[in-house]
Amino acid sequence: MSRGLLGKKLGMTGVYSSDGRYIPVTVVQVGPCVVTQIKTVDTDGYNAVQLGFGEKKAKHTTKPLQGHFAKSGESFYADVREFEVADPAEYALGQEITAEMFEVGEIVDVTGTSKGRGFSGTIKRHGFSRGPETHGCRNHRAPGSIGCSAWPAKVFKGKKLPGQYGGVRKTVRNLTVVDIRADENVVLIQGCIPGAKSGLVEIKKPKFGK
Repeated sequence: MSRGLLGKKLGMTGVYSSDGRYIPVTVVQVGPCVVTQIKTVDTDGYNAVQLGFGEKKAKHTTKPLQGHFAKSGESFYADVREFEVADPAEYALGQEITAEMFEVGEIVDVTGTSKGRGFSGTIKRHGFSRGPETHGCRNHRAPGSIGCSAWPAKVFKGKKLPGQYGGVRKTVRNLTVVDIRADENVVLIQGCIPGAKSGLVEIKKPKFGK
C-alpha cells in the first residue's frame, strides 16, 4: 500500500459527529493519482511509486516529461511525487489510486506550502507586543533594542527579527480523517492544514513499522 497521495486543498468547513459535537475540518480533493513510475530496491535502491496528479496540456509539458508520462498512459500531469511502498509488485504503470486507500478515523500527516506573507515585521511574524501610542512615544511597531551592551557586543544568530514570513514547506502531524467521500474523491480532515485554497498537499500515513 502506498504511504500517501497528492491532493488539492479546497477550503474549510465543519461537520457534526454522531454525538452532536461540531468538528472543524479541511476539505481536500485527493487524487485520483496515477502511477507514473515504479522504483524497486534492485533498480533504484529503495521501494517507492511515483504518482502524478492534476492533468495539464501537452503544450505545457516538456518533451522529456512527455516521454516519461507516455509509459503510464496518454495523460500529462502538473505535479509528481514519490511515496514509499512496502511491496512495489502490487502496483502497475497507469494504475489509479483513490481516496479509498484511507479509512475514517485514521491518523495522517499533511504537508503543504504555507501562505506567503512577504517581508513582515516582528509583530506579525513573531507576535511581539507593540509600544505605547501616547506621551510622545514613537516606538509603535519597532522591535526595540536587540543587542548586548558591552560583552559580547553582538546580535546572536536566531534572534527573532523582521524577515520573510510564510511560503515554506510545513507538515502538520497526527490529524484525523473524519469522513471519506469516494464518489467525489474528497477527504475531510480534522483541523487546519498548511497552504492556501487550491494549494498542493501531500497526505501521508505514518511510516511503516511505526
